[in-house]
Amino acid sequence: MTAESSNHTPTASCAGAAESAGSALGKSLVWSEEFDIPIAWGTRWVGDRTSAYRHVNHNPDDNKLDWLDPGCVTVSGSVATFTAVPAHHILENGRHAWRTGLLTTEYSDEGFQVRTGDYAEVRVKLPCRAGAWPALWTWKDGGNEVDTFEYHPDNPHLLELSNHVNDACTYHTDAGTIVPDGWVTVGTHYGERSVDWYVDAEPVFRDGTGVGERWSAYVMLNLSLCAGAYHPAPSGTEPVTFAVDHLRVYR
Repeated sequence: MTAESSNHTPTASCAGAAESAGSALGKSLVWSEEFDIPIAWGTRWVGDRTSAYRHVNHNPDDNKLDWLDPGCVTVSGSVATFTAVPAHHILENGRHAWRTGLLTTEYSDEGFQVRTGDYAEVRVKLPCRAGAWPALWTWKDGGNEVDTFEYHPDNPHLLELSNHVNDACTYHTDAGTIVPDGWVTVGTHYGERSVDWYVDAEPVFRDGTGVGERWSAYVMLNLSLCAGAYHPAPSGTEPVTFAVDHLRVYR
């Protein structure tokens, strides 16, 4: 994902990766992004706006420095790299923004949404630079948010797993599988009565609350930048990067 991952190949990224929990749950692959062709901007993905950000393309809220720029997401060798760099923009809170990447199915022509019963998984190389805040999450109609994962390198072995639909969350810690600059697969089963999380196809948390019978939401994959209130902000002006091998949905 970072400059350090530039020699990554699809074979290397999947080496040692466990079989998808989606298959183990008896579900079939219905949608996937393998990043083996250029990003289909507008058709499949949108990267310059989201209704989750108060100012559509930037967001001083939630301790973020983000200013969205589709050019900050590039594809090479079947890997998508999100690169964040300092921007000339000044946020409404007076902080200097960082240009960074976001992929969302919201506003796209395809308009794909996950729904109750689906299983979504992403294989990522976790960042190691201060300020990085990658996540796979969902959003629709001002909410419907379920976070498959959030990560901060200052907590190097911890993933934040959250269901904001019904206020359930946990911190999952594993020094063996969750490491900066290391590859890991994280998945979420959006159950009606329980959202269940998997790391490298192993179950790690059941929230016992779920998302309800008719829940649906757009997919969001992005690299935010912390503003420093809860986690360190980026130090200096060096780029902050994050990489993704695939994103798949089973139904």
